[in-house]
Amino acid sequence: MSPDFLSSILLDGLMAAIAATGFAVISNPPKRAIAVSALLAAIGHAFRFYMLHSWSIDISSATFIAAFTIGMLGVMTAKLVKCPAEIFAFPSLLPMIPGVYAYKTILALMQFMQENQDTATMNRLIVEICKNGITAFFIIFSLVIGVAIPMLMFKRLSYTRIIKPEH
Repeated sequence: MSPDFLSSILLDGLMAAIAATGFAVISNPPKRAIAVSALLAAIGHAFRFYMLHSWSIDISSATFIAAFTIGMLGVMTAKLVKCPAEIFAFPSLLPMIPGVYAYKTILALMQFMQENQDTATMNRLIVEICKNGITAFFIIFSLVIGVAIPMLMFKRLSYTRIIKPEH
């Protein structure tokens, strides 16, 4: 692994951690959960970056594996941080939202709706709408399923506060 590639992975993780910190702060979690959100985002996003560029995995599969990793790490750290895993796992996923694909879908859709287009341009725009829209859908689907599987499978390992009934 070249030093440039390693620095690219670390930079990708750092940028994801900064974004996740911003998303986590919005939901007003405990301060200890904000650092965990940043760490999980850095690990998940850097791992996805590594898979995309080293293993040549498609973006949907890499996103699923990264989201699954975030979910597993979230469940494992929930008891240590004394917060539900969802508190820091969900903000960690937000940097992986496919904004570019969604933007390109809407842009092509707006261009398609304009008048005075020739048939070749209309066909190209339909292909762009479908390609980018389906890619965005599958990335979001991968995020949801990838993080949900560990949280549902290992719910007992996750932090839950037991409320004792008063007698």
